[in-house]
Amino acid sequence: MKLSLIALLLVPIATNLAAEPDISAKIQGKSKSLLPGNDLSQWQSIGSAKWQAKDGILTGGQNGNPKHSGILITRETFGDFDLTLEFKIDEHGKYNSGIYFRRAKSNPLGHPYQLNLGRGVAGEPVGLHMYKWLDKGDEKDLVRKPLQWNKIRLLVIGPHIRAWLNDTPIVNYTDPMPRPDLQQPGTIGLQTYGAEGHAGWVQFRNIKIQKLNHGKAQRTP
Repeated sequence: MKLSLIALLLVPIATNLAAEPDISAKIQGKSKSLLPGNDLSQWQSIGSAKWQAKDGILTGGQNGNPKHSGILITRETFGDFDLTLEFKIDEHGKYNSGIYFRRAKSNPLGHPYQLNLGRGVAGEPVGLHMYKWLDKGDEKDLVRKPLQWNKIRLLVIGPHIRAWLNDTPIVNYTDPMPRPDLQQPGTIGLQTYGAEGHAGWVQFRNIKIQKLNHGKAQRTP
């Protein structure tokens, strides 16, 4: 989460939370990998941050310059979806990353939703953010594993947003008045930026997503 990324986010692009939650949506097709092998063709980079994929691991960072920042966004849009991935992040101060979603390709009316990925001990927990914290999630940093792979599941159905960190429920939020653009399919973006003069890094792997449609259906993870 960082206010200096506002311009990047608003630029239009042409081209019981239990182990078995009740999902009131129909599964649309099979889950797909957003990073098959080292192929970044499903993504587009905005900003000066550097992204590279090697051995199935996506790495984003400042390339030695803390002034570099940016997001890597999907070329495809997603409305209701079930996203899973693993991430590992630098352990330095407030450096953090995030997953933006419902990000309008054109005519954005403001910030998209963001599942912040950071260090709770530095005031940047794994939790839900937009203009402010909507759900601080793992605020006390009790679930995240430092410098290890952490599993994220992000389930978005209409205005209802749920997230799990390492299979532990951390976010359960329903937007009472979602903006019109946040009710439409949008891109998914992965963020990185330098904080406190530090050029940080974040890594992702096993990025998979499944589109959902409104309706009545049951699904277990």
